Amino acid sequence: MSLTVVANRVPIRKTDDGWKTSVGGLTTALLPVLEEQGGVWVGMGEDPDLPECQQYPEDDPDFLVRRVPLSDEELDNYYYGMANRVLWPVSHYLIQHLELRERFIDTYRSVNERFAKAVLDESPDDPDEIIWIQDYHLMLAPRHIRDARPDAVIGHFWHIPWPAMEVFRILPWSRELLRGMLGCDLIGFHVDEYVDNFIESAEVLLGADVTENTVTLDGHTTRVEAHPIGIEVDRFKKMAATEEVKEKADKLRNRLGTDNIVIGIDRLDYTKGILSRLTAFEQFLEENPDYHGKVSFYQIATPSRTKVESYQQLKREVDEAVGRINGQFARDNWVPVNYRYRTYTQFELCAFYRAADAALITPLRDGMNVVTQEFITATQNGALILSELTGAAYLLPEAIQVNPYDQGGLADAIKVALEMPDEERRSRLKGLKSTVEKLDVHKWAQHFLDSFDR
Repeated sequence: MSLTVVANRVPIRKTDDGWKTSVGGLTTALLPVLEEQGGVWVGMGEDPDLPECQQYPEDDPDFLVRRVPLSDEELDNYYYGMANRVLWPVSHYLIQHLELRERFIDTYRSVNERFAKAVLDESPDDPDEIIWIQDYHLMLAPRHIRDARPDAVIGHFWHIPWPAMEVFRILPWSRELLRGMLGCDLIGFHVDEYVDNFIESAEVLLGADVTENTVTLDGHTTRVEAHPIGIEVDRFKKMAATEEVKEKADKLRNRLGTDNIVIGIDRLDYTKGILSRLTAFEQFLEENPDYHGKVSFYQIATPSRTKVESYQQLKREVDEAVGRINGQFARDNWVPVNYRYRTYTQFELCAFYRAADAALITPLRDGMNVVTQEFITATQNGALILSELTGAAYLLPEAIQVNPYDQGGLADAIKVALEMPDEERRSRLKGLKSTVEKLDVHKWAQHFLDSFDR
């Protein structure tokens, strides 16, 4: 078997020291397969100076990187437009952020067709070749590949939530997008809820025949399965156990000078619930004056999609909330909210995970949210407060689960986490760690590929 991976981005980047592999769960999971068995990785080309085709590594190639060059206009309409202002908000049930513009879908169609052509040009027409497409950027590509190569083996993994049928059908192009996806032989989602939502969408909107987890349309059958993704557990364990991480965690605790530290680590995205979380922490401080000077909330927000107006507006609102809370509650030696709008390495984040007594991971809607698993792997005795509207919540019942829209419930959950008896904390964390071990990203990739044989 050889593998063709089709994703929005390629897995390598140019540095001052030459070409390096990118950091990320997908790269971590799939590069070992490509290195062992060979194949192709197709992704968009944002820089016109980079080669369209590139063997990697250059001195002893394991696989081919094939870029699909995009103009600035195409990038704006396909990526910042259709992907981030249409498919992203509708998949997270935040339809107030929808921008339904014809130029978005027109460019999305043409870019998906060009991705499909790149796959057909570079991947062998071989029954042992698996074409594995990733995420919401490439919903139409499977149908183009299927039409040109009827016997191709095609899979697709959807990395974010799939919404309820009633929400997905809001899109004027919902049926076209579904038909594109159903060019696959196998589609994977994080959890059964998303599987059920997709199958209902296909049945109701397209009139497809459905039997258990299979969908048949126009004579072609697609299996739809849950394949929850994980992180590279061993690497995170080793990072969290280093003396450098331990020292950084101790320094953070000493610098903040409080008995309790609660962390939030997210991209600055309106789906992540950062603003609601800050408001809940504000209510916690109002209701629990005994904790003044004794608890610090450390929120890291990684810059994201800074060209999109809704993200710019969110940054302004978060900045205002942080200023308001600190202005009301701060003392000479205590700042209740420590806010950092910047990017940290995974190694640096491990120190925050180890230093924290609790993690507040409360998206308004989310897929698997791998930050959850990173915290569980790295922490030694932390409590996890987790939104029940994440895919992760289905797999992690030991977390303190909350409705992220319930501000009072969030405030109460913070107190529950900080006052949890040690024995209960250890018991919950043991169950969480056991589950995360089973979700390891390498196991996820192998399980998905094995599903083609099943």
